[in-house]
Amino acid sequence: MTPGARVAAAIGVLDVILAGEAAEKALTGWARGARYAGSKDRAAVRDHVFQALRCKRSYACLGGAMTGRGLMLGALRDAGESVLPLFSGDGHAPAPLSVDEATGGRAPETDGERLDLPDWLLPLFRDSLGKRAEAAALALRGRAPLMLRVNVRRATRDEAIALLAEDGLAADPVSIAPMALRLDEGARGVANSRAFREGVVELQDGSSQAAMAALDLTGAGRVLDYCAGGGGKVLALAARADAAFFAHDAAPRRMADLPARAARAGVRVQLLENAREAAPYDLVLCDAPCSGSGTWRRNPDAKWRLSAERLAELGRTQGDILDQAQAMVASHGRLAYATCSVFHAENEAQSDHFMARHPGWREILRRRWPIGAQGDGFYLWVAERR
Repeated sequence: MTPGARVAAAIGVLDVILAGEAAEKALTGWARGARYAGSKDRAAVRDHVFQALRCKRSYACLGGAMTGRGLMLGALRDAGESVLPLFSGDGHAPAPLSVDEATGGRAPETDGERLDLPDWLLPLFRDSLGKRAEAAALALRGRAPLMLRVNVRRATRDEAIALLAEDGLAADPVSIAPMALRLDEGARGVANSRAFREGVVELQDGSSQAAMAALDLTGAGRVLDYCAGGGGKVLALAARADAAFFAHDAAPRRMADLPARAARAGVRVQLLENAREAAPYDLVLCDAPCSGSGTWRRNPDAKWRLSAERLAELGRTQGDILDQAQAMVASHGRLAYATCSVFHAENEAQSDHFMARHPGWREILRRRWPIGAQGDGFYLWVAERR
């Protein structure tokens, strides 16, 4: 595909998304109907679409319309690229610009347009982050870093860097977590690398790694990841200690790949359909469902789909999960609550409400990680049963 054809494909996908389709479903539908598109073409179209969604409001201003065509026109103008060669109408490129398109468009004016946030979320960002709110919103307009976690059971960080280099992947150590690496190029080659196949590295965000490294596993003989999902966090914990690790998820299918991942990493994680039957545990981790607002660089569609009603529903679910999990913690055991949200309502407020409901607990850790060059927005809270 030519660059113009890729832009045209992105315009079509964006129009489907703007009509109400989820981004991943729209991209999958396009790929199935575009058998001519190679892997680099699909990746390029995906990059176009995701960047347009990250900056949907500002790009619509620059492009003069909240349409796929308007968003891609705004994206090109924002990047300082020449528009006319890509909107040439030649081959499969988009049709040439109309007079209105060529002369239209404007700079973002309101805070919502400039920060690429829905207007109703602006107060939440400011109330939750204070002086850091604008920096967080602007950070969500760019791509997230690709972070790797070195599995200490397989290699040191230097050994992992050398092994990745054999496959042409240049990884750099970063400070956010003890075993964290950042990969600036060649991201799509990680899964085919020897380091990944042999369990030396796993894909895991830097803030998530840092949070798992901050959990004290001393004396924790039995550890439960109560909202395990794909299992990345329990694998990070299992790499650090010789203990009995368990994983549970309300949707067990999310854990389908976890046994194979654990075997590759050289650790053992037992999947549980009913976590209560194996209680008590010395540590229960609740990586609760949340808005994902700290990760909207990776899933920008979610930024525009979140509603106040959905946020309130998530808050009720988070409280229920904490209430269920605390009953499974052993005497003097610990309860850990984590989200990838930046919102106070999903973080500190949930911790405070839990402590008010359950006075038999003592808070021992409360920490945030900001959206940055080494990781997503993340929150961790730990309490100990008295």
